[in-house]
Amino acid sequence: MTKVVSLREAVERFVPDGSSIALGCALEPAIPFAFAHELIRQRRRDLHLIGPISDIAFDQLIGAGCVARVSAAWIGNVSAGLAHAYRRAMEEGVPRRIEVRDHTNFTIAQALLAGALGAPYLPTKTLLGSDIARTNTDFREAVDPYSGEKVLLVPAMRPDVTVIAVQRADDDGNAHLWGPWGVSQEAALAAKTTIILADEIVDRSIITSDPNRTVVPGTKVNAVVHEPGACHPSPLQGRYRRDHEFFHEYHAATRSREGFDSWIREWVVGVSDRAAYLRKLGPRWVALRYAGAPAVPATF
Repeated sequence: MTKVVSLREAVERFVPDGSSIALGCALEPAIPFAFAHELIRQRRRDLHLIGPISDIAFDQLIGAGCVARVSAAWIGNVSAGLAHAYRRAMEEGVPRRIEVRDHTNFTIAQALLAGALGAPYLPTKTLLGSDIARTNTDFREAVDPYSGEKVLLVPAMRPDVTVIAVQRADDDGNAHLWGPWGVSQEAALAAKTTIILADEIVDRSIITSDPNRTVVPGTKVNAVVHEPGACHPSPLQGRYRRDHEFFHEYHAATRSREGFDSWIREWVVGVSDRAAYLRKLGPRWVALRYAGAPAVPATF
């Protein structure tokens, strides 16, 4: 039985209100913006977002009122700095107040790795004495029974859903990801449900020709979505470049709540799906794409 479903069906079936969702786990590239937009269209609420840095994907979800809690190392707009919707939520409670659990990129990685290993926590010394260790009450100080030294325990994270965007996958979810993985593999293995957004669906033989590229095995994948261009405006190595100007345009447009609402109507709610979104980009999208990128087996 194939695991290939539409993006709309993946959200309907696997992401109820109140879900914890890990996305943007490859850091700046391969951010599954298409998935974030579908969450907004389907008006998901009370979500817990998990990730290292999210660029503007988290900001859009926060501004749309989808989010109750965030566990992250950073929320913002890499090209411009501030994330206006996030700031309004924290300072003004608009559209709602959210709870934030501060992490570093390292402790997010530790928490997801612990979840992947089935461990209750992993110890570290890196945050001892920091304000993050003081303000994030999820962390616990302890004494290492071997050395007698003080350590900080980072509790495991086990997301309800992890979403990973990749260059290609087979219809069972075995997925190849080029470029930095960040904590994508840890997040996928820790999750109760893993959803793959693939730029291309290929035959199993393509995947098995280069098994070292497989970021997550199909046995851990619940759904595969064929969604070309799913990561715009972030890049997907070998497929399309980062749309720097799009980030600046978003930054300028969303300085006010009214501007944010207008932007979401134009680029998310008023667009039926990712294919329509790419058509709206028009020649701009064509210019960002790399020519070729054929699905061929690896040669040795």
